[in-house]
Amino acid sequence: MGVCALAATVVPAAAEQGGPFASVTPDSELARYSPQTQVKGSLKIQGSETMYPLLSRLSLEFQRRQPNVRIEVRGGGSSKAIEEFLQPPLSKTGKVMLKEERSQYFSLVATSRELFDSELKEFVAQHDYEPTAVPVAVDAVAIYVHKDNPLNALTLDQVDSMFSTTRLRGQKDPITQWGQVGLSDGWKDAQIQLYGRDRKSGTRAFFQEHCLGGGEFVPSVHENPGAASVILSLSRDQLGIGYSGLGLESSLVRAVPLAEAEGMPYITPSSATVADQSYPLRRILYLYLNKSPKASLPPAAQEFLAFLMSQDGQQAAVKAGFFPLPSQQVSKSAVALGAATGSAPVRR
Repeated sequence: MGVCALAATVVPAAAEQGGPFASVTPDSELARYSPQTQVKGSLKIQGSETMYPLLSRLSLEFQRRQPNVRIEVRGGGSSKAIEEFLQPPLSKTGKVMLKEERSQYFSLVATSRELFDSELKEFVAQHDYEPTAVPVAVDAVAIYVHKDNPLNALTLDQVDSMFSTTRLRGQKDPITQWGQVGLSDGWKDAQIQLYGRDRKSGTRAFFQEHCLGGGEFVPSVHENPGAASVILSLSRDQLGIGYSGLGLESSLVRAVPLAEAEGMPYITPSSATVADQSYPLRRILYLYLNKSPKASLPPAAQEFLAFLMSQDGQQAAVKAGFFPLPSQQVSKSAVALGAATGSAPVRR
């Protein structure tokens, strides 16, 4: 399917004016972005494929207000970007950077999961200080099936039994047929087809940690490079089930209500259930910065972070199909960044 056909099938959820994003608005307590000055500079943001549309929208809206800032947004996956982020600094490798390799870009890493403890320790060992984490928006990972699939709901234990070989959530037997989760008639003996993200994906790592308890995936999962390709695959396969970020939707698939365990309530992802944290696969999307406590952020980076934590920035996140950050989290991040940079990044 070509790009145009894909765009007609899978669209940003916010553009549909329905579903979980229909009534989403940023917290009214957030400050508006009112730049005191025009700045110059270049930023490079690389990482999460899930965050690519989010960061593209944020960059576009920011550059309307700060036209002298260049921003380059790249995908490639959270895991790959984090791996590069954890590389030893040149001062410890002895490598000399060639003139053509020198860049005026300030780099930020986009990741759809928090850094693991082992990754944080590795960074500290290399730099003698911790990386700076900046929350950007709220997202949710959903379990999708084809629109014609009559499945009502699943527990995360059942999801684990479908997608993992280890079944660390405690289910004894693997789930490989739709009849094992209550489907009857022609569905009962049909084999479940599994879809997910590839190894470069932060969504995959999040799903592995929160649904599989850190267990191993079954080899039969059809791995896809991006969120849209998961949705597209499921739209073509009535026997399929897969996980993907909630930022993309299609009329040919639907999200399955989930319960943390048997006997607990089944929750459908929505603006309300993501906001009150009752939906079990809610997550925060982050930017990570390599910033020494002894150094200030470049003006372009400081202004961009101020924008994304403003009401205008969070509205841009909603337009991209994501949920806005709670004002308390924005305030906490603003205070932390203000302490680190010498000025508060959110202006009132």
